[in-house]
Amino acid sequence: MSEADRLKHAYGKINKEYGFALATCPPEKDGPIYMVNLMKYHEVAQYDSSDTEAAPISGREADDKYNPASVLNKIGADMVFIGEVTGNFTGTEDWDRIAVVRYATRKSFIEMQSRKDFSEKHVHKNAGMQRTVIVCCRPEDTAIDTRERPAPSLELRTVAMIVRQTPQRDAAFATLPEAVNFAAEGTIVSDGRMWDTVQFIPVQSADEVPAIAARIADAEPGTAYVMAVRVTLDAFTTR
Repeated sequence: MSEADRLKHAYGKINKEYGFALATCPPEKDGPIYMVNLMKYHEVAQYDSSDTEAAPISGREADDKYNPASVLNKIGADMVFIGEVTGNFTGTEDWDRIAVVRYATRKSFIEMQSRKDFSEKHVHKNAGMQRTVIVCCRPEDTAIDTRERPAPSLELRTVAMIVRQTPQRDAAFATLPEAVNFAAEGTIVSDGRMWDTVQFIPVQSADEVPAIAARIADAEPGTAYVMAVRVTLDAFTTR
């Protein structure tokens, strides 16, 4: 059994059909893909008996141990957006942290799953995560593909983030014309729901986000998230 087969994913369902599409994407059609991670932590990390920590730690602390930056660097991937969720204004669940990783190719995301150095870190993610959604996206503005990873900032900035299920992507983008828009190609991890659009809007404070949520008030229950995210890394809404 390969390392990929042994990886545990207690935090969501794997979309095997889309995973196969990622793994078999022809080189001439492959290219950058953005994995948008919505994360909710266990209060206490859930390690099993074979990989128990010396002392109980929080799910957030377990995710910090997971931090795959070193593996991402080896395969040419970059963290391009990181933030802590400070407010959940629309949605049937709440979220704790957002991270977006840009992979050079779809296939490299799949190949990473079989790396030993990744599986050694992944045990911490599996223990820390209560649930996760990973939406695989392409930006409306393809110039984002060549935008370098910014340096982490000490400035406290807030970004509104909107994730939607909608067959009318163009209409969703037009509703929020000031947003940086991403179209979902697929959802690789979720509770079974597939997502269609991800949008980012810089705001002065979280107080502005409820008004943004009100602009998509016609969304059916369970088909949208609107969050305020305090960002420490942002390659999308800053230049």
